[in-house]
Amino acid sequence: MPYRRTENVLRRLAARHDAIVDAAGALAAEGGINAVQIGPVSRRANVATGTVYRYFPSKTDLVAALADAVTQREIGAMRSAADAAPGPLSALAAAIATYASRALANRRLAFALIAEPVDAGSDEARLKFRAALTAELARRLYAAIGSGNVPEQDIAVAAPALTGALIEGLIGPLAFEMEGAAKTHDAVQALTLFALRAVGVADARARGLVVQVRV
Repeated sequence: MPYRRTENVLRRLAARHDAIVDAAGALAAEGGINAVQIGPVSRRANVATGTVYRYFPSKTDLVAALADAVTQREIGAMRSAADAAPGPLSALAAAIATYASRALANRRLAFALIAEPVDAGSDEARLKFRAALTAELARRLYAAIGSGNVPEQDIAVAAPALTGALIEGLIGPLAFEMEGAAKTHDAVQALTLFALRAVGVADARARGLVVQVRV
């Protein structure tokens, strides 16, 4: 009779998988993506090196799992904030501000998973996050256009442009270093206002939306 894993065994395996990914995320948040190495990850997760390899045969596989976990978490936060907004335009503003505030709250990890120079394999794994971010912005922009709150435009061009503006303005190598809650709050509002203006929201209305968004 073939061996069947019990629910308890499956839960333990899943918990160990998550602990390894969490350890990789903690190291990336401290030292960047190049700090995610099998040995340090195993020590941070308190498991044997061989255990990490059983779950993730290579660093590229581990980075891919980390990128996937962060993608689910961050896109989920954007969706929750946008879905709680009273209308399509405020939902767009909420999605932008939520990504911006969360990226600045953990800027090193955000940089590691989006912009930090890495090998080709790891960069391909991280591309899914940028694609998911762009898709979520495109979804909110489409709804805002459909409701008549945003001018007609090519979403295939506008959504990637918004993604690029957010990345470069918040965590790119040329982004201004921000220290303190007040400056971070101002930066989030400035980027949100810039993004709304970029897609054609009238300035007075854009300013009103930014003031209303909780960051």
